[in-house]
Parts: sequence; C-alpha cells; structure tokens
Amino acid sequence: MPNVKFQNYLHLHFIVFVWGFTAILGELISIDALSLVWYRMVLASGFIYLYIYSTKTSLLISRALFFKLFAAGVIIALHWITFFAAIKASNVSIALAMLSTGAFFTSILEPIFYKKKVIWYEVLFGILVIAGLYLIFNVEGDYFLGIIYALCSAFLSSIFSLINGKMAQQYNPSMISFYELMSGTGMITVYLIGLTIFGKEAEGFTMSFFQLSISDWMYILLLASVCTAYAFIGSVKVMKFLSPYTVMLTVNLEPVYGIILAYLIFGEKEKMSPQFYYGAILILCTVILNGVFKNTKKRKRASTLGNITK
Repeated sequence: MPNVKFQNYLHLHFIVFVWGFTAILGELISIDALSLVWYRMVLASGFIYLYIYSTKTSLLISRALFFKLFAAGVIIALHWITFFAAIKASNVSIALAMLSTGAFFTSILEPIFYKKKVIWYEVLFGILVIAGLYLIFNVEGDYFLGIIYALCSAFLSSIFSLINGKMAQQYNPSMISFYELMSGTGMITVYLIGLTIFGKEAEGFTMSFFQLSISDWMYILLLASVCTAYAFIGSVKVMKFLSPYTVMLTVNLEPVYGIILAYLIFGEKEKMSPQFYYGAILILCTVILNGVFKNTKKRKRASTLGNITK
C-alpha cells in the first residue's frame, strides 16, 4: 500500500505540473480567450464522453441536477475565459499568481455557502493576501487589466469549487464534468451565434473563427485532451489513495510550476520585479498555512470525538 500511495503522489505532482502548463498553452495559442475556451470545452467534452462510453457510466440525471450542473458549467466557462483573458492582457506569471487568491475567496464564501462561523485565522490570512496583492498592484500597474481579469477568474473558481464540492460527494465525477463542460459549451455557442446574427461581421462564427493555424490546432488538442480530460480523470483517481489535505497542498504548487515553466519558455517576457515575487510568495504561503491550520483543526476534532466514543 505505501508503494501505491507514493506512486499516486508522484502522479498527482505530474497532474499539477500539467495544470501549470495550461497557462503556457494559453500564451502560445494565438486566438482570443472566448474562442480558445469554446474549442477547449467542445473537444474536452468529446474526450470525456469517450471515457464515459468506455466505462459504461450512466448519464441519466434529474431535471433539478441538470440545472445545477448547467449553472456550474457556465461558471467554469467564465472562469476559463477570464483566466485566458488575464494571460492575453498581462502574462502567465501575473495570471497564476492571482489565481492563488482562489483559496482566500473560498474562505470568505464558505461560511455563506455552508452556513459556518467565520474563523479568526482566516480573517488574518485574508489580510495577508490583501497585503500580497498590494505589493503586486503597487509595482505591476502596467498589468492592471490582467490582474483584474485574473482576480475575477480566481473568484469564479472558488464559487465553482464550492458548488462542485457538494455534488462530487453524491454523483459520478465523470458524469458531472461532462454535463458541466457541455453546459459551458452551450452558453458560449449561444453567445457566439448572437454575435454572428446581431454583432459585427468580424465577430461570432465566421470563416476566420474556424481557420486555425496548425500550431494552434496542436496546442488546443493538447489543452483539451491532456490538460483537461486526462488531468480531470487522473485527479479523481489519485484522490482514492491520497488525503484531501495532501491533494490541497500539492495543488497549490500549480502557480510555482507554471511561473517556472513560463520563465524557462518565454524568458525575459516573464521576468518580474522582486516585489512581485514577494507578493506572490506571501499569497502562496498564506494559502498553504490556511490548509495546515484547517488540517490541524480537523485532526483535533477527530481526536476529541475518538476519545468521547471510547
């Protein structure tokens, strides 16, 4: 069992590395964020359907569940659109550093969603995150629009994780992902059709929309298959062998992997001021500390309940 656990731990690190590479692909793909997300969701839906078909997973759901999945799908689509828009408006480092604030937004929204009490240390960590953001805003004013897009993306990501957290405990993750991706695709498709009919000639489903370069097609296929469909299925499998705490701490390495990759691939374009890295490290350390505090609290609670039942 320890061997299997270690193998899955290495697998999780590879998946997180793949997620970090998503931002690199966002920079390499030349089309705009909306078109990019449409292609990603269409192709990823197809890949996950093939997986569902091969595993004979049922897709029958209630109407109430469908509407919940539809709402989640729209949110994840908007999350990806704002994420890639942040990369286009700034760079990979800015987008990934700001995405780390998702845990901060979750700590604010979680008491509202689950009707829990506000925890004192989460308020303190929130102040530290704001301090980290201040450092970044103060020295990277040229990337203001990209920072705003990335913060919106982080906020949407936290809402999505809270909605999905409840459903993932009750339903098959592959089925959930398929309906969410299809819902997001449907929302973007309707919007693009509206642009085609009522918008400008250069917007919507035009001939140029489907005329991608060979390199764009290669990068999009890699994004949809490896970075979306494979990474999702793989992350679900490793969760059977690893604790949520281990998964959470490892996932927080995504910005680190992504920023290092961006510097190695794009060089000086991704080189930021020292204050940016101080702010990014402060945010990342705060997120990790929040996870450590929560895990310690859960262990104490479990220990207390164990003593009571003895």
